[in-house]
Amino acid sequence: MSANSRITVVDIQHRTFKRALQGYERADVDKFLDEIIESLEDEATARAALEAEIADLKERISHFKAMEDSLQSTLLLAQRTADEVKAAAHKEADLIKQEARLASEREIGSLSERVEESRREHQRMIDIAEKAKSDIRSLLLSHLALIDRAPYDAASAPTPAHPEPPVAPTVPTVTHVTVEATLLDDAPLPPSHASAARLDL
Repeated sequence: MSANSRITVVDIQHRTFKRALQGYERADVDKFLDEIIESLEDEATARAALEAEIADLKERISHFKAMEDSLQSTLLLAQRTADEVKAAAHKEADLIKQEARLASEREIGSLSERVEESRREHQRMIDIAEKAKSDIRSLLLSHLALIDRAPYDAASAPTPAHPEPPVAPTVPTVTHVTVEATLLDDAPLPPSHASAARLDL
């Protein structure tokens, strides 16, 4: 038997020895072999139990290792998903802020254009009013100049639409005039005029 071979219980049970003079007591040898066999059987049983436990532990370790790998994969996937969600949220937030900024810039630009248009319209109205005032002022000045240069003609003066009738001068009413004459250059009057002459009006 080689040195690396292991002695089993069966080997001991079937082991035989040659008989010789002055040898060991057979009963003692058998008893000792029985003890060795029993010890080896106990050790074999214990070893088998240990091997079974080791196998169970290895299986459990393998199961836990698989669970660990699964959990690790799940954690990595969750971390990757969280990073992607975070990146997407940041990107969406950046897009929202950019859109809000562009919208506010467009609104401000539109309001600025409307304000500028209102200012131009206001200035245009002011210019129109000033031009109208200037035109009216020039027209009035030209008419005044024409009035100042034109000679006054009473005959060409306009007459009232309803002229009043001329008022006659007030003359005292003569109701009775008496003229008496007796002499004219010391000449006698005709007989018809010898007496006083009366003229009634």
